[in-house]
Amino acid sequence: MNRRAFALGLLAVAALAACGGEPAARVITAEGVKRETPDGAPVRNLQPALAAFGHTLFTAVAEPGTNTVLSPLSIAYAYGMARAGADRATGAELDEVFGFPSEGPHSAFNTLSRVITTIDGPPPVPDRDAVRDAQDAGGEPEPPVVSLASGLFVQDGLAVKQEFLRTLAAKYGAGARQVDFTGNASDVIDAWAEKQTAGRIKKVFDRLDPGTKLVIANALYLKADWATPFTDPPEENAVFTRADGTTVNTALMRQEAAFGYASGPGWQAVELPYAESGLAMWILLPQAGGSPADRLSPEALTETAGGLKKTRVRVVMPRWDFSTGLDLGESLAGLGLRSTGYSGISDGLFLQQAAHKVNITVDEWGTEAAAVTGLAFAVSAPPPAEAELRADRPFAFAIVHLPTRVPLFIGQVADPTATD
Repeated sequence: MNRRAFALGLLAVAALAACGGEPAARVITAEGVKRETPDGAPVRNLQPALAAFGHTLFTAVAEPGTNTVLSPLSIAYAYGMARAGADRATGAELDEVFGFPSEGPHSAFNTLSRVITTIDGPPPVPDRDAVRDAQDAGGEPEPPVVSLASGLFVQDGLAVKQEFLRTLAAKYGAGARQVDFTGNASDVIDAWAEKQTAGRIKKVFDRLDPGTKLVIANALYLKADWATPFTDPPEENAVFTRADGTTVNTALMRQEAAFGYASGPGWQAVELPYAESGLAMWILLPQAGGSPADRLSPEALTETAGGLKKTRVRVVMPRWDFSTGLDLGESLAGLGLRSTGYSGISDGLFLQQAAHKVNITVDEWGTEAAAVTGLAFAVSAPPPAEAELRADRPFAFAIVHLPTRVPLFIGQVADPTATD
């Protein structure tokens, strides 16, 4: 997959993990099942769907005057795992909202995860206190770090169906960690999340309902240096005009080099490659008063990809460092995902909470980003009784061998308080 095709599929970056000492949790895997070697399932079946889903969700939740970052990949990956245990109605809605291929997303996600990741296991924690002189062009850029993790946390004693466990083991490399949701489960999940995001995300759910029985989590982390850092002196105290016409003063990074560049009526785009990788950031700039979200539509991204041509460009842009938190249950319900049944994971299981947290830092040297998608499930109460048998008067009983209907014991209860 070339850089442009990858960039279309990877609209944002996401992650879930833990730093420091991770509380112990027993891991259960499907017996005899190892993660499958990717079979080359076509990622192209996912790419248009991820682009379309990302734009639809972004336009639904991003307010014009608010910084926003999402990870379509992380969200879709977590719901892809859940898709393996969705009931019929929920599965149909998942396929409609996410555009999952007819054969299911699991093989394609297995292939995609191997294509984009650079390491197995949690990412190393970078030295964020190190001082780097952006005007010193010396030194080579570091190779990128891209990690993707899948987590499954299960209430001790919950019966999880083997077919679901087999799919997660074979396609996502995930085993089930037994936890106690009435005890320290949140600590276990948060520690895992912090580790998988190199310390950038420390809490998955603001509050996890104690009735939770199972959590599915996805984590994606990115740390990448620019192939060409911004070594020109920054433009200090420059004016940045907000969507409502008001202004703020900020420093703008600057550099001039040959980049992929495209433009059209009312927009410009530049491709900033990351070092030693097929990764790049596209800066998508609408004309004054235009909508940034419009440039994230699948059609606009395709137009950008097709129009990029090597051009000597002077790039001037700010640093940024912000985060976004999202209640996915509410947001995705607005897109048509209203069914919550996942009885293919465990009998009576339903999706109760869905959270997405993302943060991103961009400076003269590159980008570090992480996001988390967590899905919390509970077990529904049994349906109301259709009849009632209230044994509050004398009754008979029989202990019967059911295959032959031979009574082993028979009797009656006339007074349950009597012992003779």
